[in-house]
Amino acid sequence: MKMDKKLVKLMDIPFINIAKKDLLNNDLYPSLDKKQKCYVVTANPEIVMKTREDASYKIMVKKADYIVPDGAGIVMASKLQKEPIQERVAGYDLMLDLLAYADKHGLSCYFLGAKEHVNEKLVSKVKEKYPDLTLAGHHHGYFSIDDPSIVNDVANSNPDLIFVALGSPRQEAWITQHMDKFTKGLFMGVGGSFDVLAGEVKRAPEGWINLNLEWLYRLLKQPFRWRRILKAVEFMVRIFLKKK
Repeated sequence: MKMDKKLVKLMDIPFINIAKKDLLNNDLYPSLDKKQKCYVVTANPEIVMKTREDASYKIMVKKADYIVPDGAGIVMASKLQKEPIQERVAGYDLMLDLLAYADKHGLSCYFLGAKEHVNEKLVSKVKEKYPDLTLAGHHHGYFSIDDPSIVNDVANSNPDLIFVALGSPRQEAWITQHMDKFTKGLFMGVGGSFDVLAGEVKRAPEGWINLNLEWLYRLLKQPFRWRRILKAVEFMVRIFLKKK
């Protein structure tokens, strides 16, 4: 964690309290320009609850250089704690900003994760939308995180950005387990973002997002997510009652 930044702790998870544009312009873009290694976690209430229940996962998350508040519940909780976080930084939007920067500066990206057909579709979309970006490589997410051939393939492609869509906790486990084998690269777990960019899953309309109701839209479209919503509710209750 970059300790020179203003942080807000929620259940012992230190979120960076910074606007997305400042995070990009002052931290992530310069890190890419300098060819530094960097690890970004975009954490929502469900992830915070998972760190509370799994000590090893908490260690993986807290190894991040930047833990950004991906979820309206995180911002709401910070206000309840009277330490308001400036804004929600959606992981999907952050990924798009980084892809646009990679396209503008000819940086290379590796896309690791999702189902095979989704991964292939994603790569086609990226080539179409970001033609000047260099495709370092890509691989679907159905493999053992200990598989050395995958690590070698990614590392040998020498990417500037590595987007890992394996879902939590697998994506954080893969990054923290193998990041030391790289000399550079911005590593970011992106959950289901490949599915959205590939067009497999529709993101909430802008109006829903602006009203912080993206979670409700996703629940209506994917009712099987109700257990995840319960975790978010428990998170808010614990913050309200000041229970760790």
